[in-house]
Amino acid sequence: MIPELGHFALILALVLSLVQAVVPLVGAHKNRMAMMAVARPAAQGQFLFLAFSFACLTWAFVQNDFSVQYVAMHSNTATPLHYRITGVWGSHEGSLLLWALTLSMWTVAVTIFSRNLPEQFMARVMGVLGFVSVGFLSFTLITSNPFERLLPAVAEGRDLNPLLQDPGMIIHPPLLYMGYVGFSVAFAFAIAALLTGRLDAAWARWSRPWTTVAWVFLTAGIAVGSGWAYYELGWGGWWFWDPVENASFMPWLLGTALVHSLAVTEKRGAFRSWTVLLAIGAFSLSLLGTFLVRSGVLTSVHAFATDPRRGLFILALLVIVIGVSLVLYAWRAPTLAGGGSFKPMSRDTALLGNNVLLSVVSASVLLGTLYPLFLDALNLGKISVGPPYFESVFVPLMTPVVILMMIGPFIRWKGDEAARIVRTVAPGFVASAVIGLAVAFLIGHVTWRTVLGLALAAWVIIGSVQLLWQRIAERAGAAPGARVRSITRAWWGMWLAHLGVGVFIIGVTMVNSLEENLDVRMLPGQTAQLAGYTFTLRGVGEAPGPNFAAARATIDVSRGDMRIATLHPEKRFYHAQQMPMTEASLDIGPFRDVYVSLGEQLEDGAWIVSLFYKPFISWIWLGCILMGLGGVFAATDARYRRLAERSAPAGAVRQAS
Repeated sequence: MIPELGHFALILALVLSLVQAVVPLVGAHKNRMAMMAVARPAAQGQFLFLAFSFACLTWAFVQNDFSVQYVAMHSNTATPLHYRITGVWGSHEGSLLLWALTLSMWTVAVTIFSRNLPEQFMARVMGVLGFVSVGFLSFTLITSNPFERLLPAVAEGRDLNPLLQDPGMIIHPPLLYMGYVGFSVAFAFAIAALLTGRLDAAWARWSRPWTTVAWVFLTAGIAVGSGWAYYELGWGGWWFWDPVENASFMPWLLGTALVHSLAVTEKRGAFRSWTVLLAIGAFSLSLLGTFLVRSGVLTSVHAFATDPRRGLFILALLVIVIGVSLVLYAWRAPTLAGGGSFKPMSRDTALLGNNVLLSVVSASVLLGTLYPLFLDALNLGKISVGPPYFESVFVPLMTPVVILMMIGPFIRWKGDEAARIVRTVAPGFVASAVIGLAVAFLIGHVTWRTVLGLALAAWVIIGSVQLLWQRIAERAGAAPGARVRSITRAWWGMWLAHLGVGVFIIGVTMVNSLEENLDVRMLPGQTAQLAGYTFTLRGVGEAPGPNFAAARATIDVSRGDMRIATLHPEKRFYHAQQMPMTEASLDIGPFRDVYVSLGEQLEDGAWIVSLFYKPFISWIWLGCILMGLGGVFAATDARYRRLAERSAPAGAVRQAS
């Protein structure tokens, strides 16, 4: 009966989401406090029922209850326990339940940490989140019920997709969903502001930390997914512009623009139209990503479903979200005009340029992702839009973004003198160009991409150091430690995130410029050379796993007379799925990775071995860590709570208990 209880809890969660969607909005419209007060208990009750439903599905996986069709399709008695738990969100139905649970967690967090908002505004936020929850819970119950029975029950399950039986995939989907769904909070705040007609600095202060936290989760999710693709798929790459990769990258780009636009709206009361449209766009692209993954319109190692009915449901939800949002925006558009005026040479202009460029980049990625699908749908042929298109578009558009990113903090709000800005940034700009060219000569790879990448990285790092020095110098008279402590967390967050971009660019530029790889046929005892390293195949033996059989190689890696590492790549065969898998082995260093994967065995007993040398590739993820850490610093700045309390009008603030 546990699956039935989980199903019933899911139905009750849908009922409560309907209550949360309708009653608070009606109460806000009629200014009835009793109806508005329903929002919080409805949201918290919905979370409890969804958590119980999720626990029931998890129990079915742990207990190998193959009378549940979803469990039978994605688990096996031989599957290790931690991957059985991972199987809960390993495919379409369970991942939707995780999505709904994540949305309820965000909603409950809003009820707890935004208790100082005006009641009418809070009721509208909760109502919008309730409607989003209604959409996804209806989708789950109507087309994707994870508790559907399989009678008679099968004796054994099909097992979880071997690609997902990896530690990275335990945390990648939850992180990604926390980012995707987190943008629903920014969306709800924007729609509530449109309904209220209060699109001012206070609204931006309330929304900004939630948006930043969602951006941090999405950054972490994309970084973990990229790392998983790097070491798990056996091809040595970290990003392939796969349509599903793009589906997470597009809301990240608009989310980045939204974080910056909120800063202007909070500080100056400007960019209100931009901020609203970016909030709508970021959440809409999150829904679009869900559609691409679950509709069956594309083939990808990341895609879940192939049922067109499900795609139509999400497409309808996407159309409703975009349509209603744009109608509301058009209704309030006359009130969004104005805001703080500014001159062409100002920080406001730099951030406006940031918004425009990031939006264009996102649109170009969207075009490259959807264009082949449109052609296929119109029977105009099948084409593939791959890395050459995306890189040729992405690099020219992102270069001015990086340049503006480091000029902007040196420019004053409202207006500044061009001569002062040139005096401030010109030395660093010239130095970065010289460094980029010099380092390219030193590494022996002088191409325009290498020089540009190294120059941009130097530009970011030099600018970051200069900015920190300037910030500390502004507090003359205080002790050095006191000067550093006086800098706000929000400023440190900005500084760390921008520095992370520079570190990321170093990693991308160096690995793309200097990486080497070699596919070689090897017998035990034979050696191969790559990038100054010697690889010796000592032998290949059997290494049985809990639900697979594996051939495990032992490969010594040395440089000169010094042994660097002993690597153990595997070629696995998963019994239940009848699927081969490659498990790469890496020696990770601060300045290079040595990467080995085991291919097929030939008739004479030799093996195909793929060798990779990846300089500075770890800096890609180090940059992502710094960006995420910067977001954490910015989101935890104490001023947001204080400012929210001051912004709420008298009598409209409910004090935290």
